[in-house]
Amino acid sequence: METQQANNPLHGIKLEMMLNHLVDFYGWERLGELINIRCFNFDPSIKSSLKFLRKTPWARTKVEELYQRKQERIFEKLQKAGQK
Repeated sequence: METQQANNPLHGIKLEMMLNHLVDFYGWERLGELINIRCFNFDPSIKSSLKFLRKTPWARTKVEELYQRKQERIFEKLQKAGQK
């Protein structure tokens, strides 16, 4: 079990933290464009979105993938900046 979690880049990161980070970065409108789900496009809130994402594995996976891609891009930029 420890080996599996060590290889999981999202280990220890809560869904609420991911969602707050994405909303702060993209805003609800852009997030709704990137991941077209009703809870992001109509009267969005953290509470209602978390409730939906916890019940809907495919939607949660999309949020996790977007968060992970964003974090990878930040890491790449930091690496390039460190090489200059």
